[in-house]
Amino acid sequence: MPSPPPISSKVQSTRWSTCRRRNRQLVVDIFSIDSLTDGHIAAILDRADLHLAANRESRRSTTLRDKIVFNLFYENSTRTLMSFATAAHRLGASVVTLPVGQSSVKKGETLADTARTLGAMRPDAIVIRHPETGAPSRVAELVDAPVLNAGDGTNEHPTQALLDAATLRAHFGRVDGLTVAICGDIRHSRVAHSNALLLPRLGANVRLAGPLELMPDELSARPTVDDAIAGADVVMMLRVQRERLDRDLGDGPGEYLSRYGLTAERLRRAAPNAVVMHPGPMNRGIEIEDSVADDQQRSLITRQVEYGVAVRMACLELAAGAID
Repeated sequence: MPSPPPISSKVQSTRWSTCRRRNRQLVVDIFSIDSLTDGHIAAILDRADLHLAANRESRRSTTLRDKIVFNLFYENSTRTLMSFATAAHRLGASVVTLPVGQSSVKKGETLADTARTLGAMRPDAIVIRHPETGAPSRVAELVDAPVLNAGDGTNEHPTQALLDAATLRAHFGRVDGLTVAICGDIRHSRVAHSNALLLPRLGANVRLAGPLELMPDELSARPTVDDAIAGADVVMMLRVQRERLDRDLGDGPGEYLSRYGLTAERLRRAAPNAVVMHPGPMNRGIEIEDSVADDQQRSLITRQVEYGVAVRMACLELAAGAID
């Protein structure tokens, strides 16, 4: 099955390196996968392997000692927020997280005014998650600090794709030549969008599948979930983002799992040594069966979380100019 065409006109894929000078130092904004050069991606993945090994031995780094990282999350998060905070701490930085629900945003403050206010406090990096596409790049126009995209609208989530690639490379020893089936709510998934940009650059074949209502209109090749999983080395399941739907899917209890979800029976269609991934949060019993999610031999879901810290450490270092 051939690789699909680009999956969303919302993905701002321009393949340029967003580098800026701050106090004579080069900083890198990480807005999207295509804002990273091949060299940046290689450096992040290699550096993440080193950080993973150090984290397992409880060794700390001082790369970002005396630096301050702001976390600005306009949407709920567990894995991304905590892993960025943990990553910064492990690099020796101080972390300040703005509780948006208790901030001046609730009084009507605009994103631009919030950005100017935070920029005036001179942070060394800003990590932002926002429901609007393009919010990180708009913030970067108003601050000197490097800006890292922790998810913008239904556009991209670049650090998630990077940690997925790092997890696969660690497990298989490569990404090149792997067939990766990404199944579920493709239309609204910034994880799918970023992975569809990154994994083919690393030599993987990506298959995208899901209910027709949850597939992008411009995606001409629409395999069924069963066809996408057939022979795949990796099956990555996605949550249905019901909060973004214009209308309910109308599925009854257990219907989505039986038609589109990853069950043990459906997983048998994949390659014999296929692995299972999920960016979280999981809706157990909807897009993934408990026995599959918790399969210690095939599930890499916890490994993804572990690599999330290591990859985000590398991304913070790159953004702050601590590594080339």
